[in-house]
Amino acid sequence: MDEEKTYEKVKKEMRLSEKILAELPGFRGYKEKEIRRESDKIIRNHLYRKLSEAKDELKRVFQKLSDYRRYEVLTDMDRLMARFDRIAEKINHASYGYAGFFDAIKVDESDLNRMIKFDSELLDDVEEILKASSAFKADIEASKFDLAKKHIEKVGSLIEALEKTFDERSEVILGVK
Repeated sequence: MDEEKTYEKVKKEMRLSEKILAELPGFRGYKEKEIRRESDKIIRNHLYRKLSEAKDELKRVFQKLSDYRRYEVLTDMDRLMARFDRIAEKINHASYGYAGFFDAIKVDESDLNRMIKFDSELLDDVEEILKASSAFKADIEASKFDLAKKHIEKVGSLIEALEKTFDERSEVILGVK
């Protein structure tokens, strides 16, 4: 999902009354910011849905490892699931780039564009996590338990990279970066 395509799609779906109001002096800038915020929200909701799919795959893997009493990797798998939950919820509950009138931090338009770009880049990371989770599940379903440790490390490093990029996004919101 390309950030510009998402932005243009939301913009095209404006109602006639919104289009008329967009032509009013001062209102257009406000509406443009609102559209960017909505685009940001759509992208991050998509990220969260994809992470939920990967999490479901990993839950099945965890269950299979437990059923076959693969105790040597259960602790690592439990830690992986906890890290996975943490980043998924961080994305789910992050700011949509909207700062209300009384918020201490205001997000300006250029920063909103940077956030949308970050979210677009995060889509690639999430797709990699989903692929790695599916490969992990396929190997475990094929009883290739000896590969479990390698898969846990791979998914863990992908989650770590995703979280690092997402934290950089948060720094843009806070104006630190």
